[in-house]
Amino acid sequence: MIRGVIIINDQGKPRLIKFYEFQPPDKQQELVRSIYRVLCSRAENVSNFVKADSLFGPDVRLVYKTFATLYFVFIFDKSENELAMIDLMQVFVETLNKCFREVCELDIVFNFYKVHMILDEIILGGQVLETSSEEVANAVDAISRLEKNANSMIPSIPGWQR
Repeated sequence: MIRGVIIINDQGKPRLIKFYEFQPPDKQQELVRSIYRVLCSRAENVSNFVKADSLFGPDVRLVYKTFATLYFVFIFDKSENELAMIDLMQVFVETLNKCFREVCELDIVFNFYKVHMILDEIILGGQVLETSSEEVANAVDAISRLEKNANSMIPSIPGWQR
């Protein structure tokens, strides 16, 4: 099972935190800081797989990849395969690139809800739903069109501006 997905910039600021098991907010912040300390202290020529027993308990691992100024981190238990998680991370980044035309950190910051929607199309409740970036991008486009249509059908209220 996937335990969480985190995006952290190279300064240690979290840009997306999504845990699939309840973690209190202060514990989440502590975990993000600990993960960042581990990631930024690793040499560039080592594996992207990290045992996270000390942070999350036995048999929990994390895999990370750096894209531009962002660390993408997936936290998972022994029921998941490390290489499958790297592939899933690639699907997530490819989908972000399709939806934002070459995603950058500001896209993630200013389109928080859309990024969560994309992630929810890929992973829900810690389980993988979709592994095709094309299918996820199509689903996100369809949801966006439905939202636009729903907003255009709302009647105007006098004195109220949309």
